[in-house]
Amino acid sequence: MPVIFNHSKAMIILFNKPFGVLSQFTPEAGHRALDEFGFPPNVYAAGRLDHDSEGALLLTDDGRLIKKLLDPKFEHPRTYLAQVDGQITQEAVNQLKRGVTIKGYRTKPCQAEIASPPENLWERVPPIRYRANIPTSWVRLTLTEGKNRQVRRMTAAVGFPTLRLIRVQIGNIPLGDLQPGEWRIVTERVI
Repeated sequence: MPVIFNHSKAMIILFNKPFGVLSQFTPEAGHRALDEFGFPPNVYAAGRLDHDSEGALLLTDDGRLIKKLLDPKFEHPRTYLAQVDGQITQEAVNQLKRGVTIKGYRTKPCQAEIASPPENLWERVPPIRYRANIPTSWVRLTLTEGKNRQVRRMTAAVGFPTLRLIRVQIGNIPLGDLQPGEWRIVTERVI
C-alpha cells in the first residue's frame, strides 16, 4: 500500500538523469556521474537508473525516505516510457500487464499500454540505432517493483527489445519539462 511521506525537513530533488550518467556520485568505467550536476551537499540517490536509461531520479538527504522508496512492501509506483524494436502488439502489452518470467522470476502484474511517441522529447546522444525496415514503437509501463534492468528484460521477454528507456514519473511526481541534466527541489508530497 502506498505511504504518504511528510518530508517537511527533508531535501528532495527531482533530477532528469541523462543517458550515460551513473546514479552515483563517483564516475566509474568511463561513465559520468552525479558529481557534475551541482547538487547540494549530503543528498543521495533514492534508487537508481542504469547508465543507459534516462529520466526521473529522486535524490534526498533523508535516509528514512530512501528506505521507504526502495522497500518493495510499500509498492512505490514508477512509470516508464520504453521505445521498443518493432511495432508492439496488444497481445504483448497484455502479457506485460499479467507479468512475465525473467531470469526465473515472475514479475508482478503492472499497468501497461501502447503509447504515442512523447511530445518535446529531447535528442539522445548517441541516438538509438535506426533500421529503415524495422519500425519502433512506444509502451508505457507502471511498475511497483524494481528488479535490475526489469523493464528491458520484460519487453525482451515479449519479443520487443527496449531501445530507449525513460522514467517519466516516480510516485505522484512527474518529470514534467525538466531537460536532461536539470533538477528542481520537490515541494509535492512523495508517495
